[in-house]
Amino acid sequence: MLLTHALSAAESERAPQAARSVHLWYPAPDATLFYNEMVVEKSTGGSYFMACGWDKGYFGIQELADHRKVILFSVWDAGDAEKSKIGSEERVECVYQVPDVRVRRFGGEGTGGQCMGDFKWMLGEMNRFLVKAEVEGNKTIYSGYVWAAEKKEWKRLVTFRVRADGAPLRGLYSFVEDFRRDTESAKEVRKARYGNGWVRSIDGDWLPLNQAKFTASNSSFEARETIDAGFDGGWFYLVTGGETRMKVKLKEMIHGKESKGLEHPEGFP
Repeated sequence: MLLTHALSAAESERAPQAARSVHLWYPAPDATLFYNEMVVEKSTGGSYFMACGWDKGYFGIQELADHRKVILFSVWDAGDAEKSKIGSEERVECVYQVPDVRVRRFGGEGTGGQCMGDFKWMLGEMNRFLVKAEVEGNKTIYSGYVWAAEKKEWKRLVTFRVRADGAPLRGLYSFVEDFRRDTESAKEVRKARYGNGWVRSIDGDWLPLNQAKFTASNSSFEARETIDAGFDGGWFYLVTGGETRMKVKLKEMIHGKESKGLEHPEGFP
C-alpha cells in the first residue's frame, strides 16, 4: 500500500508530456454533408487542428514537429480497429485522390486510410472544410473537400470507402491536439476558432451547428488544467497548453449565436 502511494505521488509530480486534447461536440442529426470553418490563432510544432470529425474519421490541418504545414483526412477501418490483422473486406478503400496528396495506411490509435498533403495555412487565416457522405449499401463513401480561395472552388482531396453498415455522418466534433508530447510541448499554447458550421441532414435540410459540448481527453501523460473553450460572440474556440486557465467546465454545453441563413461559398459538391 505504501509503495502504491509513493508511486502515485511520484506520477502526480512528474511534468506532463503533452498539452491535453480538447474537443467540441456538435449536436446534429444524421447528415450527408458537414461544413465547418476554422481559424488557427496560436500553434507550435506537433499540433493538430481538426475541423470536421465524425464517428468514422476526421479532417483538419497540422503543423508537424519540423513546422511543415499539412492537411490531413483519415477514415478508420471497419470492425475492431485494434486487431493486428484486418481482412481486406474490413479495410478502408481509396477510390479517388488528387495527384498532390499521399495516401497510406495508418496505425497506432486504430487503423485505417490516411490522406496527407502539403498545405501552407497561416495563423489568422480562414480555412473551410467539407466532408461528404454517400451511403452505398452497407458501405459509405467519405470525401474530403477544402475551399481553394484562389480559384473560388472546392478541391476534392480524396474519397475513401469503408463498411459502415449504411451509416451517414454521425457524432460530429472538432478538436485541438498536441502530438509532439516531449514535455516542452505541454508548455506551448495552441488555439483555434470554429464557426459557421452547418450540416445537411439525410432529409436534405440545412441545419446550423450553434451549440457545442466541451470535453477533453483523460490520458495520464497530459497536463490537466491548462485548457479552455467558449464562445466569443462570433466563434467557438478551443485552447490548450501553456498558462491557459479553464473558464468553462468540462461537459458544459456552449451556446453560440442563432444563425439566420447559410453563409458559405457557392457551389457545394
